[in-house]
Amino acid sequence: MMLTGRHFGVIALMAIGCNAAQSLDSAPLPMTEVQKQTAVFLDELSVPSPGEVFSALNKACRPNWATLVTPATAPVTTERPQLALAVGVLTANGYVAVEAQDGQQVKNVGREMMTLAKSLGVSQSLMGRGNSLMEFAESNDWEALADELEATENEVKNSMVDQKDRDLVTLTSAAAWLRGLEVATGVVLSSDSLKGAAELHQPELARRLASQLDALPDRMKRGALVPAVKRTLETTASLLADPETKGDVLRKHLTKIHDDCSTVVKAILSSSTALSSPGSVTIPTTPSKS
Repeated sequence: MMLTGRHFGVIALMAIGCNAAQSLDSAPLPMTEVQKQTAVFLDELSVPSPGEVFSALNKACRPNWATLVTPATAPVTTERPQLALAVGVLTANGYVAVEAQDGQQVKNVGREMMTLAKSLGVSQSLMGRGNSLMEFAESNDWEALADELEATENEVKNSMVDQKDRDLVTLTSAAAWLRGLEVATGVVLSSDSLKGAAELHQPELARRLASQLDALPDRMKRGALVPAVKRTLETTASLLADPETKGDVLRKHLTKIHDDCSTVVKAILSSSTALSSPGSVTIPTTPSKS
């Protein structure tokens, strides 16, 4: 199966549409200042979803998605930034499970996302979504399941905005993209000819996400995790910047990106006790070198 293109910017349309009660043939109503601010903010966060990245890979090569499925386990933590990052990682894992047509794993992802949403205080409107994920997984309705997974993620993020937690959306989007990039680079590196590498060339997006993380309030950047995500994005941008890179050099760069993404994703999904145990989880503390 191949997912259709999807985009996190859908939330911006939802935010506008939910507040614009008008008929299709009437003149558009002027946006209020609140709506303008919301639309501008969310548009800045528009990044390709993991589903879009995986769809592009499906066109370039034929990944064995079943081998890329990983267990869905939410971290045990009270840190809201880490919980938001984990939502992004689990969302990407859900798209992998849909591509692999692994219904049980999709259900596992759905349950873990509900757990994270509850911890973030945004779960009240999501119980129906969770039930739908289970039902579609039981009936092997993969297209509907992909749509429902996207809708669930968008609803979590929309709820974050509603409760004035827009910074959490930034973290969720960055983590989802990095986890998708980890999977995608692994797929490309499994090919002797690095088939599909051109689909990963998005240095400006990596820079923009890093810049948005840098602009977060200091309280959101305490500890090692969020700064490590930002540095991983900066390194990724640097390594992807030269579109003429080929052969062994390209393989070296993609391997570095894959390893860095794997390290930070592991840290995101590690519980607080693991993160505080010396040597149990390695988080880079200095920018990586190519």
